[in-house]
Amino acid sequence: MTLEQYLSSIRRRIGKAPEGTVFTASDFTDIAPQGVVKMALSRLVQENRIRRVMRGVYDKPEYSKFLNEYAAPQIDKVARAIGKNNGWTVIPYGEAAANLLGLSTQVPAKWIFATDGPYKEYRCGTAEIRFKHVANKDITGLSFKSALLIQALKALGSTGLNEQVIRHLSSNLTPKEKQMILKETKGATAWVAGTIREICA
Repeated sequence: MTLEQYLSSIRRRIGKAPEGTVFTASDFTDIAPQGVVKMALSRLVQENRIRRVMRGVYDKPEYSKFLNEYAAPQIDKVARAIGKNNGWTVIPYGEAAANLLGLSTQVPAKWIFATDGPYKEYRCGTAEIRFKHVANKDITGLSFKSALLIQALKALGSTGLNEQVIRHLSSNLTPKEKQMILKETKGATAWVAGTIREICA
């Protein structure tokens, strides 16, 4: 295949992706060799079809009608793209986990993510992304929802929980998700597992 044919295939895949999708070159290595993919992505940046949000990470910008401009990249998606590229499990940690579950309206300036990979720090625009190594049992092999719930509960702490929080978390889970979370989190810390049983009751 020629570079133009590779470019056309990559362009088609990006065209089908929803706005706000974040990706790296490794997401296209089934189409073309890594070096060719990087050249193609650089070309697509020049064409304004995609945006380079940091070194090696790109997004398909999402247009905000409210702001009347393209929205900033979603940091949790950027972090997960970095994790996927490196073979790490990545889950929002602390304030970031609470924010994604609607337990906090504060948008953190420093986004911390739990990972089974190494400690690392990155910058994405004005946001700081920090990967914090945690015990594998809290994230590895768990679904995103289960691991996110564990991290959010740990961020709140047992003293930060009340009936309102438990009801909020419960109302955002389907019966199928509750069943899966109960099964996956049996080995969690005792108070976390107990709280999850209440949420999924």
